[in-house]
Amino acid sequence: MATPDKLNLQDLRVSYDLDVMLESNTPADPVELFQLWFNDALAHQLPEPNAMQLATATPDGTPNVRTVLLKGIDGRGFHFFTNYESNKGRELAANPRAAACFLWNERHHQVIVRGTVSKLPHEEALAYFASRPAGHQIGAWASAQSQIIPDRAWLDQRAAEIEVKFGSDVPCPPFWGGYTIQPTEIEFWQGRTSRLHDRLLYGREGGVWVKKRVSP
Repeated sequence: MATPDKLNLQDLRVSYDLDVMLESNTPADPVELFQLWFNDALAHQLPEPNAMQLATATPDGTPNVRTVLLKGIDGRGFHFFTNYESNKGRELAANPRAAACFLWNERHHQVIVRGTVSKLPHEEALAYFASRPAGHQIGAWASAQSQIIPDRAWLDQRAAEIEVKFGSDVPCPPFWGGYTIQPTEIEFWQGRTSRLHDRLLYGREGGVWVKKRVSP
């Protein structure tokens, strides 16, 4: 699984002009263009380049949004990890569709990914969890994510108890794991000072990506 910090411009077979976004000079595969823009954000040392706003909805259509971190991209989609019992986890269980928005403001780039969501294999969650800092591992157990709690002291006490219980060998919680967004649409926005921005929408039609221009 390719991780965002390991995506490399040199991995791409063709170079594209980042300052001009036209149908004629963008790749046929939107994931390739995403990788190019992501690496551009890395090259310019933008803060948290893999941060994405993840939008989900309840079965009755009530929207919800929060920021999570992109942790990998491969043929299955865009990957992130979280607590299955959180609001987002419960919403995805009931309505397995989502949208994710990446904004690299300093580069005038935005990408919106829309698609269906499924869980990643538990083995991948185990491997990623093992790579996390100890504090993050303890926090995954201590936080009853999205639930109302009495106060900060309650959370700190929970974390202390978890640290005593597991020591330096914190296992992956059974309620924690990964998801992948399998994209059906990927939309690229590139800003222009005239406000006549460029928007290209890639949509899956008949199993292939079709590129369309959207008015700003």
